Order: sequence, then C-alpha cells, then structure tokens
Amino acid sequence: MAYLTLKDINKIYPNGFHAVHDFNLEAEKGEFIVFVGPSGCGKSTTLRMIAGLEDISKGEFLINGEVANQWGPRQREVAMVFQSYALYPNMTVYDNLAFGLSLQGVDEDVIDERVQKTAKILGLTDYLDRMPRALSGGQRQRVAVGRSIIRKVGVFLMDEPLSNLDAKQRVTMRSEITQIHRETGATTIYVTHDQTEAMTMADRIVVMKDGYVQQIGTPRDVYFNPVNMFVAGFIGEPPMNFIRRKVEKGCIQVGEHSLDLSLKLGDKIAEYEGKEIIFGFRPEAIVLGDQENAYIISGTVELTEMLGDNANVYMDVDEDKSILKVTPHEIPAMDSYISFSIPVESVYLFDAETEKVI
Repeated sequence: MAYLTLKDINKIYPNGFHAVHDFNLEAEKGEFIVFVGPSGCGKSTTLRMIAGLEDISKGEFLINGEVANQWGPRQREVAMVFQSYALYPNMTVYDNLAFGLSLQGVDEDVIDERVQKTAKILGLTDYLDRMPRALSGGQRQRVAVGRSIIRKVGVFLMDEPLSNLDAKQRVTMRSEITQIHRETGATTIYVTHDQTEAMTMADRIVVMKDGYVQQIGTPRDVYFNPVNMFVAGFIGEPPMNFIRRKVEKGCIQVGEHSLDLSLKLGDKIAEYEGKEIIFGFRPEAIVLGDQENAYIISGTVELTEMLGDNANVYMDVDEDKSILKVTPHEIPAMDSYISFSIPVESVYLFDAETEKVI
C-alpha cells in the first residue's frame, strides 16, 4: 500500500477557476517526488491540498490507506518549507529550531538534543546564538529546513525553497536537501519550476501543465521517453529542437535534405502521408558533419555561446531556429554554413495535431 495516495484530486475555486484536474499519484514511504512545471500549472495548489492548507474540491487523499481529506495539517504529520523562509526574526537560530517542539510540550533536554543534532546535520552549530538577520540567504534556508526535520514527521513538503538563493547556493542546498532526505527517510514532495532541480533531486518527477498531469516517471523516463511535446520541450537544457513539416512520400524536406522517416517509424509513416509531423531532437544528440545511419541537416550559424565545458550553437535551419550543444573545441565560425547529423535513435517524432509522441 502506498504511503500517500491522491485519487482524482481536483481544485475548483468559488469563482469557477479549475486549478487542478484529476490529479492521481501514489507515493511510497521514503520517496522523493518533485512536482515541476511553469508558473500557474497547479503544482503549489496540489502541494497545499496535501498539506491541508487548501480544501480538496473533489477526489480522495489517503495517508497509509486512511482517507485524510478532512484532517488538519497537524493530523497529517507534515512539515512544510515555504519559498519565504518564514523565520521568527526576534528569535535566535536555536529558538527558531526549538519553537515547534516547545509548543508540543517536549522535554527541554530532548529539545536540546534534537536542536544540536539538527544543527550538526545542517552545518548550523556555530550559528545557534545568531538572529536570522545575521545569516546569509543559504543559512536562513537551512534553518527553515531544520525547523521541519526536527519534528520527525512522515512527510516533508517543500514549495520552491531555493528560489530566493543565488546560483551557487542553490547547487549547495540541492545536495544538502537530498542528503537530509536520505538521512531522515521521510517522504518528500518538492515543488519547483526549475527542471534542473527536478532532474537532480527526484526519485520520480510529476510534470504539470495548466492543472493537468502530463507525465509521471523517473528523471531518466521523462528525459528519454517524453510522452508529448510539452514534456520533451520542458525537460532538458537547452530545450529540444522542433521542426514542423508535411510528410510527402514518407519523407520531410528540411532545406536541401530529404529525411526518410520510415527509418524511424517503418511502415507506420504511411499513416501520416500528407499530414504535418513534428521532428524533434535534443541539442546534445547531434554530431557535427555527415554521419552514416543518421539524419543530416544543414544551416547557418547565427550565434555561439561558450559555457566552459560545452558551447551552444544557435542555427538558422531552413527558417527554423535550432540549438546545438558541442564541445569547446568544435565551435563553428559565425555565419558559417555547416551540416550536422542526428542518429536515428535520437530522433523524436510527434503528431502535429495531438502533440503526442508517435
């Protein structure tokens, strides 16, 4: 039996706005699940319904097999970390960590033991007597996380906890939160719009758009086996390239090259004769130059970006824009006309009407 179960969960506000549609998920004990999607897709609303901060309009929410729709946050034994740190500014780090336990009437010796242990895990031992205003953003975020894990609850809920940190702090806190999750063994549900956070932290990812779940799977699943164009384009940096063309005699024409789609689809390509199809490939899947057993495309280099260990090359491909990822030693000259190859197995084809993968 799953630890958390969401069955056909919906959120409809009094003004009629339908924020979440038929959300289904089973989360096992100790899983790290990330909700990812653009702003307004319903991920934070779903998290708040799990926390008990939003009413569920329709559907069932179960904890350990028991229907928990009407339970309050305390009954659900969840701890939530918000985007804002929500620390008490007039309390020291020690008191911020201890406050929740004090409200529960926990013995002072036990409180001190837990505070010291939590501070050690989070690297806050030297800051226990400081006020929040004397801490960096990353340190304040650690205190916010510490207030959650010190309670030893079964579920951690995190709503974009790293969005206020700079890039270096986000990288550090990603690894720290992942390590804390492993040490506590709690079920963690984490909301972000940053697909890098989702890919690096999650056991499973829930990709959302416009209140609907698009795909649920491991980071590898959603990256290599996207179910539709939205998932394919949202997961991955730079995003997947898409070229829309009409199929004629089993091929699409991209500039001077006729691409035989039967190499990818076999006889199934006949179903799309005369229809538009979307040809997709990831920037890192290409090889510069002409290769065998590959689709060859040519275009003009419009811009290059040197990123250290790799480089992005922006191309004008038959009036379509594409991005290639190459090594620093392969960066082509600006305005040069080059060819690149995409292995057949690295190509994704999508139905132009449904935008689903073929």
